[in-house]
Amino acid sequence: MDAFYASVEQRDHPEYREKPLAVGGGSGRGVVAAASYEARKFGVRSAMPGALARKKCPELIFVKPRFEVYKALSRKIRDIFFEYTDLVEPLSLDEAFLDVTHPKKGKNSATLIAREIRKRIDEELQLKASAGISYNKFLAKIASDIKKPNGQYVIKPEQAAGFIESLPIEKFFGVGKVTAEKFKKLGIHSGKELKEASREKLRKHFGKHGMFFFSIARGEDLRKVDPQRIRKSVGAENTFSSDLLNATELDQALEDICSELYRRLVKAGILGKTITLKIKYHDFIQVTRSRTLLLPMQTEKEILQLSRELLHQHREPEKPIRLLGVTFSMLEKKGILPGKQLRLDLTF
Repeated sequence: MDAFYASVEQRDHPEYREKPLAVGGGSGRGVVAAASYEARKFGVRSAMPGALARKKCPELIFVKPRFEVYKALSRKIRDIFFEYTDLVEPLSLDEAFLDVTHPKKGKNSATLIAREIRKRIDEELQLKASAGISYNKFLAKIASDIKKPNGQYVIKPEQAAGFIESLPIEKFFGVGKVTAEKFKKLGIHSGKELKEASREKLRKHFGKHGMFFFSIARGEDLRKVDPQRIRKSVGAENTFSSDLLNATELDQALEDICSELYRRLVKAGILGKTITLKIKYHDFIQVTRSRTLLLPMQTEKEILQLSRELLHQHREPEKPIRLLGVTFSMLEKKGILPGKQLRLDLTF
């Protein structure tokens, strides 16, 4: 979807149309959750602090997010997908992979199906979508950004090698800002240079991810579209309106975060073995500490207890804290059950 949250607000509020708009908080420590294309022309981006966004665009309109509305629309969009294929792998509320090798309806052409789906989303929901079409997930993901907004792009097998070689390293799926800088320090700035790097070099500097980079540089991605894919992590965090230093206040803040995290785990029917605490100090220095158990955690009380242990064992007591977050990984798709279990603690 194109600027999904912002586009929904512009659709539902005519007075916002064709104006720079951001969904999120524009005061204090608020952040931008989504920006309209009018706002992006000024350099406003998602995850940007609201205060900085206002500096870049003084006329920026901030609106509070309406996640229940976005979720309801996401379900309607997904219902359209399922008319064409059962192989739908959601990545988020506004993005998904579809395997249309054997479509349930429409012509046997991924390009024509993408065009038809985009037309239906426009006509039925008055929202714009873009699509990327190719023979694997990596290339389809990259292609989906090329003709945004409201467009689609195809990368055919015979085009893949040249396309990948010309791709800047920061455009590769899975390469964020930090990883891109690491690549550049190694002299790798493009897909061509990535393809020239040896397996050993990539494994040495990027571990198991190095083998993924080695493959996609050659247009190889054997991952299937998995409609049953379990999320890799579930988390909750809070950026405080003012920095916290007092232990009692931190404990209360952590309790609220763990309560929200537990609610999300129950709703998803997921348990986790690894808990990770994120601490961001007032100077923006960020640290994480993790603990892995033999069996998944099942109670809110235990989640809170372990989070507090990690916080008070590892925080610097003289430094005010700006943000706390708790994330679960090593997830299992099971119901939340009451009770205790034996522990095996492995702290990182």
